[in-house]
Amino acid sequence: MKVALCLQHVLFEGPGVFRRALETRGYAVRKVVVPAEGLPEDPWDFLLIMGGPMSVNDGDAWIEAELKFVMTALAKGIPVLGICFGAQLLAKALGGSVTPGPKFELGMSAVSLSDLGKVDPILSAMPQDFLVFQWHGEGITLPPGSVNLVTSADFPVQAFRMADRTYGLLFHLELEELGIEALCRECPQDVQRGGMTPESIQAPSLPHLPRLHQLADRFIENLIQA
Repeated sequence: MKVALCLQHVLFEGPGVFRRALETRGYAVRKVVVPAEGLPEDPWDFLLIMGGPMSVNDGDAWIEAELKFVMTALAKGIPVLGICFGAQLLAKALGGSVTPGPKFELGMSAVSLSDLGKVDPILSAMPQDFLVFQWHGEGITLPPGSVNLVTSADFPVQAFRMADRTYGLLFHLELEELGIEALCRECPQDVQRGGMTPESIQAPSLPHLPRLHQLADRFIENLIQA
């Protein structure tokens, strides 16, 4: 059986619906909380890099180790998918940069496909403009050689692709209702910083989750087949 390695950075930001998408396609999902457990020797057959409240620019030794680990996975040619902090980590590993954005983006917000996003094998099925779930304050400068797929007014790089099997998404597709509740509970300072309440984040988000989960499943399907 193939193994998908899920790198977590906090306990409350796990793979969400990505886990089911991988398991139904024959993968065993191995979760590792990197700051507490360290990194395994092998990225296995699929690398999923999740979010977290930290910054990739923090000086923690585990972040530097994870940046090197990501490069090992890229050299191996396996599918790699980075979400939020994971996308920022992936961007930095590939030579991009991560800097503070103009606002702290929380909850559902509008994004748009770029011209290249409109012909991307995964995202081309989405409308030109659509809503995604956000939870971040830093943005990405596009890594050299990568393709910008999704953009917004405040964060010009919302999603990018490197070659055919490596994607970074600044937004979340994987979160279920309990995952959103956990973010609101575990990161109250973010809720306050974004000028919102748990209720104003959760209630508008729930109707959109089925569509986001369909897109999450499409990402897994296409990355495996690419």
